[in-house]
This record gives sequence, structure tokens and C-alpha cells, in this order.
Amino acid sequence: MVKHDVKDIQLAKKGKLRIEWAAQEMPVLESIAERFKRERPLKGIRVTACLHVTTETASLMETLKAGGAEISLCASNPLSTQDDVAASLVKNSGISVFAVKGEDTKTYYRHIRDALSIKPQITMDDGADVVSTLHKDARALLKGVIGGTEETTTGVIRLKAMADHGDLQYPIIAVNDAYTKHLFDNRYGTGQSTMDGIIRATNRLIAGSVFVVSGYGWCGRGVAMRAKGHGARVIITEIDPLKALEATMDGYEVMPVRDAAKIGDIFVTATGDINVISTECFRLMKNGAIVCNTGHFNVEIDIQSLGKMSKARRLMRDYVEEFTLRNGKRIYLLGEGRLINLAAAEGHPSAVMDMSFANQALCAEYMVRNAKKLGKKVYSVPEKIDKEIARLKLRAMDIRIDTLTPEQKKYLKSWEMGT
Repeated sequence: MVKHDVKDIQLAKKGKLRIEWAAQEMPVLESIAERFKRERPLKGIRVTACLHVTTETASLMETLKAGGAEISLCASNPLSTQDDVAASLVKNSGISVFAVKGEDTKTYYRHIRDALSIKPQITMDDGADVVSTLHKDARALLKGVIGGTEETTTGVIRLKAMADHGDLQYPIIAVNDAYTKHLFDNRYGTGQSTMDGIIRATNRLIAGSVFVVSGYGWCGRGVAMRAKGHGARVIITEIDPLKALEATMDGYEVMPVRDAAKIGDIFVTATGDINVISTECFRLMKNGAIVCNTGHFNVEIDIQSLGKMSKARRLMRDYVEEFTLRNGKRIYLLGEGRLINLAAAEGHPSAVMDMSFANQALCAEYMVRNAKKLGKKVYSVPEKIDKEIARLKLRAMDIRIDTLTPEQKKYLKSWEMGT
């Protein structure tokens, strides 16, 4: 059996069935896997992937293996691992996995180092922790890396900062920035799965609640849209005037987070920045306020300060921790402040991850073919790949679209014809 560290290998049977269930909604990745099996574009390529170990990720790993890659997978979040999926990938797919749901920080980084032990040529990241570890603690391995991909907004921000400072040592494709990723995964996937996580964790009624979303990027848009659909009164907090204006035009109330803190029932952070909800906000919140995060890292809520302000804390139910402040007011933190959609639920629906992971697979292929031509910076997904994934998804949904006539093509390319 391949090297691994999973919770219980006996969970593999259950995991296999769940992987098969998710794969039914991933026709784009299936079509890529069929081609990869024939062409073997990743033959002999070693891939270290630091992603959420879920049923959808399993389909990506099997697609890469079909293309000839040797894969080592670790978790990109300590609470997102589905232990049965990890077991199945090891036992049934022969893929090395180092991930256990609920692992502590020390184990999390040990698993990243374990995954790097194959000396990767390609990295796949969801939050840039593998890239960061390579550049800080495993620089000897950098010479063997030809390129990588990054899945999430937070990771792309970190990698662009590295590139701007001249620290990035190999090219990265920002999969997150593909239209077929962020327009669908971030908006529809995060929107639905965040609400799923909140409702599973709390069983609270959303209708009639004051629902505060911090950040109106694509993830925040998705969460706000779904909360509104559930009947909540939605408030947006923002630092970007353009996004604040857009949220206003979309029909939401917009105000500073401190003002929202006084009236909110449920708070969701989706910014990628630290301490969005801080000490002052906690002091202003109503008794019984619920706080959670759907950004990548557990830094958006100042949990350390919340703990210091509290005279008692206890786990009320799975993924719901009660903090009792010194004045007797209670605040509830969901999922340890980590990604609520993966901590308390199953993450994005497989239908949207189909496109996200199709980007990962095709960008890995692109990197193998083109890495020598690329500089040490962050690149956008090639438009050709983005459009091909959209085409494959439409075909799978049995949706047809128009094509331009020769006359229309000529008109769009000319300037002489006018009105």
C-alpha cells in the first residue's frame, strides 16, 4: 500500500461509494480523464496537492493519475478532510494521502512535509501553504519544481505578493481567477455550501434574521444571495467603494461592521483579511449572536481576543462553541472560525467543483507543456482552457448556443462598416 496517514483505512468502502456519487455530477472532469487515460500527458510527473480532501477532490486525483501522474495529497484545512474519502484514495486508487479530520496545527504541517517528500515537479495549492512551506522550509526541493496552480482567492493574493517581492521561485497559474472557477464555484458553490454549513451546525431559522456578510467579492455575493433567498435581512460590510456601491445597487443595506455588529443575528466573514470581526464588534453584539467564517483561513474572526473577553466557553453542539463574556452575554462561534462550509458541511456541490477541478487538471497539463517558457510569476488561466471547460459543461448539460456567421465575424473585425 502507498505511504499514507489517514484516520481509518477501513472507511475506504464507504468513501468509494461517496466518491462515485459525486462523480456523477462531474462530467467535464470525466471527459478529461478519458482523454488523459489515452494520451498520458502527465506521465512520470510528480504532483503534490494541498487541497480539501473531499469526494470532488478524489475525482481530480483520479483524473491526474489517469494522465500518468504520481500524486501525494494533503489537506489544505484541518477540518475539511472527509476521512472515508482519504481512506478510499489510499486503498482503492493507490494515491498517497496525509490527512485526518481535526488534525492539530503541528500535524497539519507535518502532513504537508510528508506530501512534499515525493519531490514534486507540480504543486497544487488551496491557500498557498505548500508553496509557502517550500520557500521557507524546503528550499532544496524548489529546483525540481517546474510550476504550480492555486485554487483560492486568499492563495492568489499571497502568491502575487511573493511575486511582487521577487520571492516566488516558479510559475503559478491562478486557477481561482478563471471565469469557470470564480464566477461559479465562489458564487454558487460558496453561497449554497455556506448556508448548508450554518444550518447544519445550528438548525436556526434564517428567515427573518439579520444576516451580516463581510466582504462583497464573489464569495460574499454568493452568500448574500442565498441568505436573501432564505428570507433574511442582509447587510453587507465593505472597504471597497465600488463593491459597496454594487451591493447597494443589488438591494442590500451597506454599513460599517461596527454598526452592523449592534443589530446582526448571524455574521459571515468572506474577505481573506485578518480581524474583520474584532474585540469592539464582540462588545457591541447582541446576546446569542452567531459568528462564522467562509474565507480560507481562520484569521478573519479574532478568536484569541474573544477567548480573553470570555469568562467561560463550552461546546454546545458539534461545531458550535459558546463564549460567555464577563457581562453574561453569549456569542456562538461556528467551526472554530474555519471554513464553515467544509467544517460543518461537505463543501461545494460537485457540479461546480467539476469546472474548478477541470481547470486544475488542464492547467497542470498546460504547465508541463509550457513551464520552460514562463517566468517566476502568477499567470491567469489561458482563455482557451476557460472556454473549453465552458463548452464541455454546456455539452454535458445538453445546452446549445449560436455561432457567428462569416458576415458577423467580418463586421466585428472591421471598423469601416459603421452603422
